[in-house]
Amino acid sequence: MKQKKILVADDNEHIRDTLTAILEDDGHTVWSAKNGSEALRKVREFSPDILILDIVMPELGGYDVCRTIKNDPQLNKTFILMLSAKGQVNEQELGKEAGADEYIVKPFNPIELLARINKSP
Repeated sequence: MKQKKILVADDNEHIRDTLTAILEDDGHTVWSAKNGSEALRKVREFSPDILILDIVMPELGGYDVCRTIKNDPQLNKTFILMLSAKGQVNEQELGKEAGADEYIVKPFNPIELLARINKSP
């Protein structure tokens, strides 16, 4: 398994800490962001392989962050996994339309999350 650079963007500190622990235990390098603006800044700064992105965040929502990244030729190879409590099919479709590569509904299963992370390019 290739170690990946991962940015976790979620306004919930507990979720950020939980994801960071799971991902670091699996051997990945992890950064975190507490809102959409910080997430965009850190994507530009660190060029993560993967962005785990919440939808509802202060300053800039996940859909907007996703669209911004996918429309930027220097960033659009970033694999985006949306992780949200919004599990309705239409929300998942909106995530895909915004450019998300994967969508997982909270509460998430750590084994499923790692499986999707480890199969990503």
